Amino acid sequence: MSAPGPLLIEVSRLLRGPLGDCVPDAAVLVVNGKIAAAGPRESVVAPESARRLAFPGATLVPGLIDGHVHLARDGGHDPVGALLAAGPGEVEAGMAERAARLVASGVTTVRDLGDRPPRVAGLRREIDAGTRPGPRILAALAPLTPPGGHCWFFGGEVSGEAAMRELVRANAEAGADVIKVMASGGSLTPGGAAMWESQFTPAEVKAVVAEAHALGLPVAAHAHGTESIEFAVDAGADTIEHCYWLAGDGQWQRREDIARRMAAAGIAACCTAGPRDWLVQRATLGEAAARPLFDRIAWLDALGVPILPGSDGGVRNAVFGEYAGLLGMYEWLGFSPERVLELATSGAADILGLSSVTGRVLPGLSADLLVVDGDPRTSTSVLADVRLVVARGRLVQT
Repeated sequence: MSAPGPLLIEVSRLLRGPLGDCVPDAAVLVVNGKIAAAGPRESVVAPESARRLAFPGATLVPGLIDGHVHLARDGGHDPVGALLAAGPGEVEAGMAERAARLVASGVTTVRDLGDRPPRVAGLRREIDAGTRPGPRILAALAPLTPPGGHCWFFGGEVSGEAAMRELVRANAEAGADVIKVMASGGSLTPGGAAMWESQFTPAEVKAVVAEAHALGLPVAAHAHGTESIEFAVDAGADTIEHCYWLAGDGQWQRREDIARRMAAAGIAACCTAGPRDWLVQRATLGEAAARPLFDRIAWLDALGVPILPGSDGGVRNAVFGEYAGLLGMYEWLGFSPERVLELATSGAADILGLSSVTGRVLPGLSADLLVVDGDPRTSTSVLADVRLVVARGRLVQT
């Protein structure tokens, strides 16, 4: 990534965000990593020294935001086995490569929801300094889990409220942007709790949220099971990750009363899905059988729950650099392409507390910009046709 002087980008249309804000024949001026001006081409005056890039027929949109990734995992057939078998430096090298792949695809901000602190914090420092390409990283650091619990290998094993509060404080001191609590089990940890089983008591989840909020940090609750979702909502968590509403092996229990409480409290659902998951399920199960696996997103949205797109990048078959594929799932579920773009930019920034930093193309915000061929209001697939990425004012070579 290069950090040029003033940069002027000219496009056929500018989608500043949020929904409906389109400027035809537009330009954006970037100065010192910030958006200095954005609007009709004739109104944006650039200094003589500015580098000028023109993209006829293209659209400029805010950089995309992926609400849930795991940079330490490779997205292969056995991501946990690969992580545990990796030699010195291999995980860090893989994380750097995946971060570069993300930003080159137009993803300029991610939440990394679980890793050993030195690895992800080290990569974040290098990206922030401009010595490595990558997105802005909001990091959870070590996720809280019981001994041997889901994702124990990220170094967050705790037992009892006192130890849980202590780890929240340690993560905060190490620079965490968000606290992650593994309220339920998961499918990738051998010998751990099942996906629908709660890993902590209601009192323990409340202790985590109280400690994190006292330190000014939001809480992301990993919760596949209906019971664990309820515990997290009762505790006042800020986002519910996955949110599958599982009640047993192959059993589902959507609770509208809980979902309505999420909506009333502004608790967002980050209903993760790999960029290819919905395509694979449609091919193997058929359209009618596949849709119920994903339509909880539309159900929650209809009830007023804030929706945060997240790829779960790094888990099995969740490939980095294909975020546009995940966004296509929302279009398949009935969201308009323009609404999907809003969810992945300004909406995500609002949920993550970044609305004063990124998510829109407005003067004073970070220059996180994506130029794509065509008009993404016609189809989310256009977002894969990347012409240019700018991340915090740095030009990404794509």
